[in-house]
Amino acid sequence: MTERQKPTPKAAKFSSAGVTAAGATVIEGYLKTLPGAPGVYRMINTKSEVLYVGKAKNLKKRVASYTRPDRQPVRTRRMIAETASMEFVTTHTEAEALLLESNLIKRYRPRYNILLRDDKSFPSILLTGDHAFPQVLKHRGAESRKGDYYGPFASVWAVNEALATLQRAFLLRSCTDTVFANRTRPCLLHQIKRCSAPCVGRISEAEYRASVEHARAFLTGGSRKIQRHFARLMQDASDAEEYEKAAGYRDRIRALTRIQAHQDINLKGVGDADVIGVHQAGGQTCIQVFFFRAGANFGNRAYFPSHARDEDAAAVLEAFLGQFYAKALPPKTVFVSHPPPNRKLLAEALSVRAGRTVRLVRPQRGDKRNLVNHVLANAREALARRMAESASQRRLLEGLAQALDLDGPPERIEVFDNSHVSGAKAVGALIVAGPEGLMKKAYRKFTIRGARQSGAPAGNDGGFSPGDDYAMMREVLSRRFSRALKEDSDRTAGTWPDLVLVDGGKGHLGVALEVFEDLGIEGVTVAAIAKGPDSHAGRERIYLPGREPLTLPPRDPVLFFLQRLRDEAHRFAIGAHRDKRSKSLVRSLLDDIPSIGAKRKKALLHHFGAAKAVAEAGRADLEAVDGISKATANRIYEWFHPDG
Repeated sequence: MTERQKPTPKAAKFSSAGVTAAGATVIEGYLKTLPGAPGVYRMINTKSEVLYVGKAKNLKKRVASYTRPDRQPVRTRRMIAETASMEFVTTHTEAEALLLESNLIKRYRPRYNILLRDDKSFPSILLTGDHAFPQVLKHRGAESRKGDYYGPFASVWAVNEALATLQRAFLLRSCTDTVFANRTRPCLLHQIKRCSAPCVGRISEAEYRASVEHARAFLTGGSRKIQRHFARLMQDASDAEEYEKAAGYRDRIRALTRIQAHQDINLKGVGDADVIGVHQAGGQTCIQVFFFRAGANFGNRAYFPSHARDEDAAAVLEAFLGQFYAKALPPKTVFVSHPPPNRKLLAEALSVRAGRTVRLVRPQRGDKRNLVNHVLANAREALARRMAESASQRRLLEGLAQALDLDGPPERIEVFDNSHVSGAKAVGALIVAGPEGLMKKAYRKFTIRGARQSGAPAGNDGGFSPGDDYAMMREVLSRRFSRALKEDSDRTAGTWPDLVLVDGGKGHLGVALEVFEDLGIEGVTVAAIAKGPDSHAGRERIYLPGREPLTLPPRDPVLFFLQRLRDEAHRFAIGAHRDKRSKSLVRSLLDDIPSIGAKRKKALLHHFGAAKAVAEAGRADLEAVDGISKATANRIYEWFHPDG
């Protein structure tokens, strides 16, 4: 069992059932706008990391299954608990969704997909190039053998299905070279029409090579051309009354048809291109970008640029293209759904950026127009999901305003939390939320410098006595709002919060109010949120100035919203603290040895496994390490053994 697969003690699983339920609620929010069509979905955590890429014949039904975590295995419940958002792309067929799923897994390497197999590598198909009669086989690991590699595939069963198709359609051998060299009669695969038996001369080298080229064309997207070729051969055999031969071609056509279906998502002829579609509704715009390289779809992404409500789609697209390709190298062709107002000028600018000609094309008909329409459909669905989410977020903010007796829905909420271990490596964290959800670009980390409560003794690293959480909160709030007063004293830049939430109880609220009073800040509502008795989630208490603690009903959506904000702040603070702790642990026993740089240190650690083992190694053992000369080995040995 790998480390990631080790069972978690019951007391530590997901922190609570409520966390899993929270993830399920996030997923459930997408169901209203999901189509009952094939497609691919991505599950994403709070760090914007892709947790899982999956395909579905019916997106709505598949995603709905995650809203019932009690029916899922433990590993899937863990994934649901970590899910903070999802992304989707519809496809024409489930087979097409499988192809796209493979491409996305290759790009994002989601950990929950990788753990579906025992090792970290993906399988691929190899057409060998070191034999007169190339072999087709499943391959894992380094691509050291001569030949052409195709993949990676999402799973072993997908490779097996593709290999079965190759065997049925092209009759290529799968036996090893040793078996091939020692055959005296055809094997069973030839009997069931899965191999042309080149081992015993049932097919010439030239004919076999032609089959190999057909297989290569199939693996690079030419299945339709091969299908038409087989159809002609079948007709010719039928006309010549060679019905058994015609039946063989019929079976090969069926094998191709089984997984061919619609392949528009990997459309041949697109080459290196970006396909960009723009959809507008309700004064908002979604720009959907599909990336194609070598004819294969490498994924998609939706962008939601900020603009005036009366800007038309073409103008928004032109501004987007200029900014987008300022940081990304444009491909040879960019297909667009709307003609930018200054298309020729923009194409010229992109050509300069790329150092070669870049075509900006708006297809009018044919497969490329169909592809643009497909991208537009995904843009329309993505915008519908976003608008639904925004409406839900607005309702939550209105409910929060009512619960806390605010003047109106807050446009900016700032949540503060601290993380430390007995005062060591103390870090403060700030997260921000608004009408559009979490504003991750506004997140901030604070390395605690050591401000203390009056009379508090100096403690561990960070200057705090154990448990001095109040002083840490005072320092973080003081630094945050002292800077705000200097940089935006008139509060016109949109960086001032309407509501400040601190993780803690009445004492933390008192600290926050003292900071605001010392800095002369008014007009900002301050509240503290603390877990209820026995740290029970769902029984949180909200502390407000001059009021009794507020307790919301356990199933209140506003309470769930506050829990998510607090948990996000806690996650961000814990992450910052772990990063700081990790950096302090990076220094090893090897760091202070003269003339031992990063490369040699890495070689030593790879050879011995740990710095302690290096310290205990003899001179001869040290000399055995790549890049360590006798003189260097002596220097290392003498550093750890100064007396001998």
